[in-house]
Amino acid sequence: MLTKNISLPANPSGNPGDHKIRVIIIEDDEIIRESFISLINDSPKFFCLAGYENCEKALRNFGKDDPEIVLMDIELPGMSGIEGIKKVKKLKPETDILVVTVHSEDENVFDALCAGASGYLVKNIPPGKLIDSLEEVYRGGAPMSTDIARKVITSFHHNMKSPLSPRETEVLQHLAKGKSYTMIAEELFIDKETVRTHIKNIYQKLNVNSKATAIEKASKDKLI
Repeated sequence: MLTKNISLPANPSGNPGDHKIRVIIIEDDEIIRESFISLINDSPKFFCLAGYENCEKALRNFGKDDPEIVLMDIELPGMSGIEGIKKVKKLKPETDILVVTVHSEDENVFDALCAGASGYLVKNIPPGKLIDSLEEVYRGGAPMSTDIARKVITSFHHNMKSPLSPRETEVLQHLAKGKSYTMIAEELFIDKETVRTHIKNIYQKLNVNSKATAIEKASKDKLI
């Protein structure tokens, strides 16, 4: 079963105070997906519009669903959750995305947050915590499981010691994703020569002489 659509309006009575926050779920495990749907629909503040097993199906129905919050897994069949986050944010930047996954590795956490996720939870959270997190996201917060928050804080502390400026760090992050000088210039709204200057400064500060060694050193030292 790809999707469970529920044809109930988000505000059935028409009263502003009865507004329920619209949520969709992207989760390939049917048992987990159905349990999330039930949990959300049993809550007084939220309404699950649909549950999908992959990003492709969810994105095809995104305009019709028009969710306020997306509950997203990371490891999905076909398109990854990380790529799905990016596409959702392009379609509707104001949509909040809350990652709920078994994966707590640093790379997944930071890729999801950099892609635009508003929060990151691991799946062993109690049901009440999930609803609390949805409320926190809706209020503009960034809920995270305790171990995830610790990873983020540790990374922040490491980055405070970085010899690179924020712009140099940004350029190096783009380089690490395989982007060309032209692509980096376009995304950062600077010219190619400025990109070259930043990269030259990065090499000097990290004491390296190639892109590969710069990325390797920055990754090892948690500078990116």
